[in-house]
Amino acid sequence: MKKLFGLSIVLALLAVSCTPENNTENQEVAAPALVSTSPEDGVRDITGSTFTVVFTFDQNIKCLSAAQQGVTVNLGATVDKVNAYNTELTVQISGLSRGNTYTVILPEGTVQGYKSNQKGSAAISYHFSTKDPDPGPGTPGTDTEGWENALACAINMGVGWNLGNTLEANSGDVDNMWIEAFPKYGVPKDYETAWGQPQATRELIHMFKEAGFGAIRVPVTWYPHMGTITVTVSNNKGHWDVSTWTGYDVDPVWMARVEEVVNYVLDEGMYCILNVHHDTGSASTAWLRADKTVFNNVNERYSSLWTQIATRFKDYGQKLVFESFNEMLDAKSTWNSSSSESMEVINMYNALFVETVRATGGNNARRNLILNTYAAAPTAESLSAFRLPEDTVESHLLAEVHSYSPYNFAFDTANPKTVFDESCDREVRGIVQTMNTYLVSQGIPCILGEYGADTSKREETELAKQAACYVSEATKYHIPCFYWMALSDGQDRAVPKWTKPTLKDAIIKAYNDNK
Repeated sequence: MKKLFGLSIVLALLAVSCTPENNTENQEVAAPALVSTSPEDGVRDITGSTFTVVFTFDQNIKCLSAAQQGVTVNLGATVDKVNAYNTELTVQISGLSRGNTYTVILPEGTVQGYKSNQKGSAAISYHFSTKDPDPGPGTPGTDTEGWENALACAINMGVGWNLGNTLEANSGDVDNMWIEAFPKYGVPKDYETAWGQPQATRELIHMFKEAGFGAIRVPVTWYPHMGTITVTVSNNKGHWDVSTWTGYDVDPVWMARVEEVVNYVLDEGMYCILNVHHDTGSASTAWLRADKTVFNNVNERYSSLWTQIATRFKDYGQKLVFESFNEMLDAKSTWNSSSSESMEVINMYNALFVETVRATGGNNARRNLILNTYAAAPTAESLSAFRLPEDTVESHLLAEVHSYSPYNFAFDTANPKTVFDESCDREVRGIVQTMNTYLVSQGIPCILGEYGADTSKREETELAKQAACYVSEATKYHIPCFYWMALSDGQDRAVPKWTKPTLKDAIIKAYNDNK
């Protein structure tokens, strides 16, 4: 009996040891575990139409052909390829659209390991988003590099002022080169003060910032500081034969002063518009003309000038904006509108300007650029002939016009108008509405680069009515307005203090009430 009892125990132990639950060869092995994804799950602002994601597991894996077919992505995108190698599963996707959130699904069992009796992977969901589309020219926003587009720039400028009769001062007459002919020639300070204004100061710009202005336009005349100008003197007057003008290089001392003034503006957090000013216009020194023959003769000099300016400032941020030129006229100095050929030459200059600036690279590749119409005129004829040139980026070009209206209110004519009445109001609002019709509503943001009155004989209260009319109407269409000079003038700038505080207050109020 004793031996039989012992045998029964041995048999029982053998039976237990041979049950399936204790046979390690039949035990199921845990599935490959996801360790990481690259990019991380939830990545945003993808800009391309294709996308690749890599899933990394804790061991070498495989993905059979049938399982590859089961990997999906939503919203009409396509899974082009699924590939497993070592520990990584790579999924390539195409057909993406901007502004969507996509989900990649790896069903349960998509990924297999190499161990016996090993489970397939758990279901995996992966998410990524594409960047919203670049806003069109009629929508404010930022581009793929985070630079605000032209309309956003116009809106954010608010209201502005022209630092006039300063860096654009020049002799203006080839038969009376009164600056260049005498010892002052070549000294930036004496050019800057030649038209009766003190040198610009940081304190002056700060005063405008504190008052609520968001932008300063800095007009600059370049011809006296470019290349070599040979002036002969007779009868105590300087004479310049423009055909003897040689060289394209801008005086580095002058360029440094321009940069210093630009920094005054930008350091205040304001927008700065830098332009080519009295190199155009009706003066005999104006070498830029809306004339095809002139264009062919000067386009190399013009391109060289903008190459130098743009290169100097190419690392500056988006609040620095370049303006192609000021009020360019035809060979006969015709205002408001000209022949179709002359107005087409304006488009040629603007195209050359854009191409030249973009070619300098850096931040100039995306900088917002301002293009003037013929004579900077707000007339239907001038605006209808204006067109934006081709550009390497979208929605970074603005138009510019000027308006000193009503004419007999803004200038001392034979029949001057001293009161800004209801008829004046209608005329000004009509001009702004024309800008909207031909520019803004067509997707071309614009600025009113100059407005005001070129006379000291109007009461400040009447000037304030004119300015408020312009600003209130223009703000409705996101058109920033830059008043010409008078707000702080002459030696008041050296203090600095306001020359016309009532006028200044009217501008700020009209903007705040209508923005």
